[in-house]
Amino acid sequence: MIIYVTHLGSSSVTDGMVESSSNSFSCTLENSHGVVRKKFTSSRRHHSPSRFPLTEGSPTDFFEELSAMKNPVENRWIRRFRDGDECRTKLLCFPHAGAGASTYRTWPAGLPSDVGVMAVRYPGRDDRFDDPYSPGLEPLADEIADALGDLAQTRLVLFGHCMGASVAHEVALRLQDRDCPPAALCVSARRPPQALAGRRTDYGTDEDIIAHAVSLDANSAVVFDDPDLREAMLPAVLADYHLTAGYSGGQRPPLSCPIYGYAGSDDPELSPEQMHGWADMTHDAFQFQVLPGGHFYLKYEEAMLLADLCDVLNLAKLGTMTA
Repeated sequence: MIIYVTHLGSSSVTDGMVESSSNSFSCTLENSHGVVRKKFTSSRRHHSPSRFPLTEGSPTDFFEELSAMKNPVENRWIRRFRDGDECRTKLLCFPHAGAGASTYRTWPAGLPSDVGVMAVRYPGRDDRFDDPYSPGLEPLADEIADALGDLAQTRLVLFGHCMGASVAHEVALRLQDRDCPPAALCVSARRPPQALAGRRTDYGTDEDIIAHAVSLDANSAVVFDDPDLREAMLPAVLADYHLTAGYSGGQRPPLSCPIYGYAGSDDPELSPEQMHGWADMTHDAFQFQVLPGGHFYLKYEEAMLLADLCDVLNLAKLGTMTA
């Protein structure tokens, strides 16, 4: 978990310290399921900047501040963990249901230093906690594609896990329609759109949805067992479950870029064989890898997954279409 403190009043900087006109602050608890904010008061002075990480390894806001000055719409939708002029290839990650961009905060350390690493900020969580949820997966993809701006013209590799794979695929289709297809699409733990028929779409009550989420990731139980965390996180989980349930998929035109598929060997949500249908979604190559673990294998086999993504990214840099 990562904790941030954000000053809620105006401030001025004196000798490297932030002098606050208000002693009200927001405490932000960030984990793989999103962000919780709680207000508190303090008479202490804090080192500049006024928003800073309290734990090591937290992502910097430097690239986001630069992006905000250039393109505020893009910055609203995209969280940049690493970017710069040397990052001509960029990896854009799409979180799973109920999660936020912070899911991918550790990835830059395991990827080439000349690759930009960023993640999509879905509404209703993270720094967009008060924004309304999207009415559907395809409208969500429309908004993301529109928000990418100049990013769409770069060498862009998309990665999505579970719900995020469907969103990433729909965004890739929209970019292709605008003559700026991604360099590659990476899909994880998600059936292709033409194979979504017959899947479970009615998850029952809120408690049933929580039980399903915990069955996929036992560690999420700590979120739902805490009343404050549950109150903050559950709306995003419910919204995303309903969003995916309303996505019918179906046949889609093939992409011109390669698709790389990933799945856990013990995923109860799908079999590795079902992932092979992604081959029909591209005119280029399809490659598929099974990694040890369940639905959230990527949390426990992150190094193995990132090692393979390094190969994908290096091929994208070279303009090579197959691994």
